[in-house]
Amino acid sequence: MNRRYRKTVIAGNWKMNKTLSDTQAFAQQLRELLPRGKWCDIVLCVPAINIPSAVRLFKNTRVAIAAQNVHFEEKGAFTGELSAAMLAEQGVKYVIIGHSERRQYYNETDFTVNKKIHAALAAGLNPILCVGESLEQRELGVTLEYITYQVKTALAGVPAEQMRRIIVAYEPIWAIGTGRTATAQQAGEVCQAIRAVIRKLYDARVARAVTIQYGGSMNAKNAAELLAQPDIDGGLIGGASLNAEDFIQIINAANQE
Repeated sequence: MNRRYRKTVIAGNWKMNKTLSDTQAFAQQLRELLPRGKWCDIVLCVPAINIPSAVRLFKNTRVAIAAQNVHFEEKGAFTGELSAAMLAEQGVKYVIIGHSERRQYYNETDFTVNKKIHAALAAGLNPILCVGESLEQRELGVTLEYITYQVKTALAGVPAEQMRRIIVAYEPIWAIGTGRTATAQQAGEVCQAIRAVIRKLYDARVARAVTIQYGGSMNAKNAAELLAQPDIDGGLIGGASLNAEDFIQIINAANQE
């Protein structure tokens, strides 16, 4: 982490978990556990149906609510989809874009990711852009080339003044929900490479201000080691964010100087 130039953000991605009653119970527990002093930014990415309640439950805290997906059009015949304006009006501050599960199961491409990035920015949302390689790509030694392509495509047309609003989450697909985790060195190397790509696209000032998260099975046990890497500025947490006590341990790790 480098607090001098950029913020540390711990985001919990609940995926398709937690009913309304579960959300209410989690909110009560997390609010009791939240540290009182200096702390990192906290984001909860909840199922769309729980967004209005989550916004209300975490009102007057520093916990921001995020959506897990967004459509790239402003409106239209897109059954089951939500626009960026709809999310913003509900109090959503962040939105995950390009998660590997969206790419795998719902045919999301690097080009639709780019369109979603622009839609989110236009509506005042802060995108959490997910990039990452498969196990086959890592074993072939093309990790950095593939992620460079993903980052360049996703950020095409995004002006420098908007980049501070974008979080990039490196999520090696082979480490999501598998219990396998990239070593701190592996994760740090890729996050460093992502920052280098942004530096080439923009400049050093923009690159050092971008928050880059690690998103592959970060948990209470490995969070401190991963966050000690200079180019890892937080985490996009899956399973460990479903339990308030586990989640707060990661937040506490991120609060360490």
